[in-house]
Amino acid sequence: MGLRWYSNVIETTDVARLGRWWAEALDWQVGFEAPDELVIIPKWAGELRPKLEFEQVPPGLVFVLVGHEKQTKNRIHMDLAPHTSDDRDAEIARLEAMGATRVDVGQGPDVTWTVLADIDGNEFCVLSSRDE
Repeated sequence: MGLRWYSNVIETTDVARLGRWWAEALDWQVGFEAPDELVIIPKWAGELRPKLEFEQVPPGLVFVLVGHEKQTKNRIHMDLAPHTSDDRDAEIARLEAMGATRVDVGQGPDVTWTVLADIDGNEFCVLSSRDE
């Protein structure tokens, strides 16, 4: 028996704003929305869910309402990677046009990833392009 990675929860003072930002960034869809919670899932997940075993269903992102702003650097973050057929720099520019900002978390000048923060200040990385 194994556990299913069900979701990552991200706290925010504006669930609709941040959840929809990530839905656009990842090209995912809203799966559930309430005033204090918004869930996004991959677009293909709903279609394939009936065909997948419980532990194969992909995780979603859950945005929950809190009464305080983000205070410190994330202790966990997402790594995103474009496919080798996509333009990595164009993806970073798209995210920046959406409001993401570049941040320095001590990564140094020779790394193969770019650290960004979303519109709430949550850090994430855009890695080098990948085939897998």
